[in-house]
Amino acid sequence: MFLTVVLLVVGIALVLLGADKLTDGATGLARRFNVTEMVIGLTVVAFGTSLPEFVTSFMSALKGSSEISIGNIVGSNTFNVLMIVGCSALVSPIVISKSTIHKDIPFAILATLSLIVVSLDAVLDGGQFENLISRTDGLMLLGLFAVFMFYTFSIARNKDGAGEQPQALQIAPMSYGRIFLYVILGLAGLVFGGNLFVDAATEIALSMGVSETVVGLTLVAAGTSLPELATSIVAARKGSSAIAIGNVVGSNIFNIFFVMGFCATVSPMPVGSISYFDLGLMLLSVLILWCFSYTKRTIERWEGGVMVAVYLVYLAYLIHQA
Repeated sequence: MFLTVVLLVVGIALVLLGADKLTDGATGLARRFNVTEMVIGLTVVAFGTSLPEFVTSFMSALKGSSEISIGNIVGSNTFNVLMIVGCSALVSPIVISKSTIHKDIPFAILATLSLIVVSLDAVLDGGQFENLISRTDGLMLLGLFAVFMFYTFSIARNKDGAGEQPQALQIAPMSYGRIFLYVILGLAGLVFGGNLFVDAATEIALSMGVSETVVGLTLVAAGTSLPELATSIVAARKGSSAIAIGNVVGSNIFNIFFVMGFCATVSPMPVGSISYFDLGLMLLSVLILWCFSYTKRTIERWEGGVMVAVYLVYLAYLIHQA
């Protein structure tokens, strides 16, 4: 068990390091090709912080642990909104732009509803109906991802959106050699780290008698959301509210449309014991974010405290059920 825990920690470290280096390399590459910082922020950075979820879910799907894969997405999105936005608001109140309220958060709600709908698909297996996210569902999610990307690049062409570029992304040009090194090291860290993480988490779940669903919704979800947590809290502390909230909203959309869509397209995924309660709370968390955003277009510290409290109650519920 001690060795398994060590491998789990090493896996988390490699995934986080890999995501960090790959994001740096991809950002440097984008700037080398004169891509605007708005596009980098809405695509490369959002995708970079979602890479741990992608690798972990993809590895889990390939190993037949679909409950960890789906639980990782559902748990990560719930954790992203309630814990990351909540903790960021506790550090410093988060100012929300009109564009985020009227366009970005509704897109995140659409993504959440899409995942719930495809999770309700039922197929006949062994004389019993089983909920399954099929390849058709996966292709539909990837299609919605393409729509989101088109929307993002449309914003980049809008002169009004050009003034909202993330300040934290203003970095010095990077050499091609360094870009290549970062991308290779990042991919290696993500692949090997994700593999170690999935194996260790599955073994711990089996040895403790805890279902893979609970592990995916809690341990794996929190571990793969660490990049978002660190980015948003640092951004909030530096007063970059747009980065703090944009990171979470963008990552949630990527997790569902791209990560779940890609994984389901490669291998159809049984929903398993992911409950309607888990899916409902994921939706409720985004609706809470949307409602709090309308109060003076700011998420106050007390609202952040409410979001953190809701997640802790949910965590206690999962532990009790386990």
